[in-house]
Amino acid sequence: MTGKRALRWAPYILCAGAAGLIAAGALAGQTRDVWMKAVRVCLECIGIG
Repeated sequence: MTGKRALRWAPYILCAGAAGLIAAGALAGQTRDVWMKAVRVCLECIGIG
């Protein structure tokens, strides 16, 4: 029974952890860097960059 209870909470714990890491990256000023890398990859995929 304990294993099922832990599995029920696992997605919530993982989502909270992911949200915390995203917030930490945004507060550290990493948003611009990530955005520029995403744009560069996207332009390379369609053959412009």
